Amino acid sequence: MSLLERAKIATMIPHAGAMCLLDGVIAWDPASIHCVTTRIHDRDNPLRRAGGALGMASLIEVAAQAMAVHGGLIAGAAAPPSRGFLASVREVRLAAATFGKFAGPIDIYAERLMGDASGASYRFILSHDGVELLSGRATVILDASA
Repeated sequence: MSLLERAKIATMIPHAGAMCLLDGVIAWDPASIHCVTTRIHDRDNPLRRAGGALGMASLIEVAAQAMAVHGGLIAGAAAPPSRGFLASVREVRLAAATFGKFAGPIDIYAERLMGDASGASYRFILSHDGVELLSGRATVILDASA
């Protein structure tokens, strides 16, 4: 059971339709968020390459969406969502080059390392059945003019 479903998530990120890649928020607190997705497997996933393959590094976008939702939850309902820009991704570890052999739900965990009104840094891990698929750190810069 999700605390937040996809429809609510879509109001918290700048992506719509097939590009909204999260199915739900399982848990969150001011320091972290746990989301889940099966949408990464969809044939209409806009991150798929021309031949249909899905590169493992494309999961960074899924992690970024979880970070955006976390930022929105921290800001609360009174604050409009801020647009953010992925400024850097570091220490990325990939379990494989492509995503083909993994089926079923993907868990997305993001831990906020630091943040303020101008941006935030997160550590993220995406896993399937307890097997780490992708991990790393990301820095998001928020657009103050939005």
